[in-house]
Amino acid sequence: MRTHRAALLLDTKSTLGEGATWCAKTGRFYWTDIEGARLWRYDPADGRSTFWRMPERLATFALCADPHYLLLGLASRLAFFDLATGETRHIVDVEPGLNTRTNDGRCDRQGRFVFGTKDEASPVRPVGAFYRLNHDLSLERLPLPASAISNSIAFSPDGATLYYCDSPTREIRACDYAANGSIARDRVFTRLTDDSGEPDGSTVDRDGGLWNAQWGGRRVVRYGPDGVETQRVDVPTAQPSCVAFGGPQLGTLYITSARIGLDSAMLAEDSRAGGVFIATPGSRGLPEPVFQGAPA
Repeated sequence: MRTHRAALLLDTKSTLGEGATWCAKTGRFYWTDIEGARLWRYDPADGRSTFWRMPERLATFALCADPHYLLLGLASRLAFFDLATGETRHIVDVEPGLNTRTNDGRCDRQGRFVFGTKDEASPVRPVGAFYRLNHDLSLERLPLPASAISNSIAFSPDGATLYYCDSPTREIRACDYAANGSIARDRVFTRLTDDSGEPDGSTVDRDGGLWNAQWGGRRVVRYGPDGVETQRVDVPTAQPSCVAFGGPQLGTLYITSARIGLDSAMLAEDSRAGGVFIATPGSRGLPEPVFQGAPA
């Protein structure tokens, strides 16, 4: 098993960095600071980072077929975001009346947005669910188990397998995912074997390997299509949160992280927490699918 080490790219000190996403069209990297209610963008061509303030916490988002827009998974609702004007256009509320918020999400290979929710109570309970926003902007609940903290949503290169997890269970699951959206054969894909860490955000490389950021574990782990660990990346911060392949050849692994939950003593030891890290583990990713729906 090969081990690599990530290096700090951007010391942005995000409270809860998440949503790592590379836009192949523009060559830019996007992520969100959920608790900071900010959408960030980094342009490696000039090394500049910019951000937009969001109307509420931004938990997840997706690139759109229309490059002028992003699809936002705000805490309570889905909306389109105009990158030029900063305008948001409401689509649908998510779980109104429940003490939950949106969490992890990715587009499937057909350009539909699949995402989950998380419980806002403490301790968390499995009261959240998984949903799909279709091209016509209709929202449907997926027939998957209830979750406390939905994460690790990713799709195999052919789109026929959906990966997901409920982080506190410390296992990543997989199910058959048909082009028409039907789901079958839900099963355990892999279980974490380290004493520390929970599965958080994931991405898939072009060979079908699943790369998973492991919150509290200081690592990103690659699992082969059979669920067996093949590589890992040591991350010099406690809470890596999400991953995406980027760069001209999609060979750079971008890793977001978080400061939330770390006290002053922990932050003195982990001063780069909340930064964006990069590694070059030798694998290459796939272009991020884009949402095929559009504002009315």
